[in-house]
Amino acid sequence: MLSGRILTPTGWITGHLHYGQRIHRIEADSAASAERIILPGFVDLHVHGAAGVDIMQGGDAGTTVARFHARHGTTSLLGTTLTAPEAAIRHALHGLAGTIGRRARDGARMLGVHLEGPFLNRQRLGAQPPDVTVASRALVESLHAVAPIRVLTLAPEVAGHLELIPHLCALGIRVQIGHSAGSYDDGVAALRAGASGFTHLFNGMTGMGHYQPGMAGAALAHAEYAEIIPDLLHAHPGALRSALRCIPRLYAVTDATSATGMPDGEYALGSQRVIKCMGCVRLATGSLAGSVLTMDQALRNLVGLGLDLADASQRVSRFPADYLNETERGRLRPGAWADIVVLDRDLQLEQVVVEGDTIPLTDSLTGAAHA
Repeated sequence: MLSGRILTPTGWITGHLHYGQRIHRIEADSAASAERIILPGFVDLHVHGAAGVDIMQGGDAGTTVARFHARHGTTSLLGTTLTAPEAAIRHALHGLAGTIGRRARDGARMLGVHLEGPFLNRQRLGAQPPDVTVASRALVESLHAVAPIRVLTLAPEVAGHLELIPHLCALGIRVQIGHSAGSYDDGVAALRAGASGFTHLFNGMTGMGHYQPGMAGAALAHAEYAEIIPDLLHAHPGALRSALRCIPRLYAVTDATSATGMPDGEYALGSQRVIKCMGCVRLATGSLAGSVLTMDQALRNLVGLGLDLADASQRVSRFPADYLNETERGRLRPGAWADIVVLDRDLQLEQVVVEGDTIPLTDSLTGAAHA
């Protein structure tokens, strides 16, 4: 049982939450202390790594990444690939398949794969390696058979991609627009074809202008869902506020790399080397290359921007869960998985529960205590 101020789908309740693997009941009790804040566990749909480990390494990398992020309140996530030769992507997916099939008791649930590359536009690679290729139905189905692809990023203006979107949707894959040099019209056409989101909004896409609205303009004008990195480095707070006003179900992702949770230094991002320094990760060219953000810090950043806690919570939990149609995650209600975070009044983590298991917050993966 957990007691405190509990955020339910219908609002705040002060009382008690009873759970096993799933939530049994939530009961109001005005005598319960309201000092502890009880929220749904965080859901991160864009994670490349942590604790010195990169998803593209394959093997048990996904398990290490899931264990680290659980210590920061993430209770479910998608392992995210990078642009690479097909053999390297298959290697990563084989590793993720093992993590998806079995959850470590001290880790988050790996829900599937976010295939961020290789179906991108070479002109908007950002920190992605240059191994782009054109998507085909046969190739995607072949990769999907190795490990379940829940989200797939593509550049819709690349020849053949627009026509492929309905077929990908029929596989149950959420198609996102990203790493795109496409126009506003390309974005609108992709949404009409079945695309449903945008990858790290504003980054890796044509920007918003009043004569040429670009891909960012298509998102602001038409999107129901989009992911954004609220580390206050990838997007100016003013851009974040604009997106929050325009996109009803804008949700946070970390885009975390292997440098997350590690000291300053050099780390792997797929086949490339990146440098962590002063709270960010960059290529040798100086370009941002993913982040070192964790979801508990994302929540605090959103509240710092002026969102009330209930709204901020939805953007790190319920909206990304809904995007994947994971209706038993991202919310605290009877019957849902017992994925829970407990915070103090300063929004610092006190406890994390994944499917009923309490996660140790001491970060044995990097030798540092959780802070």
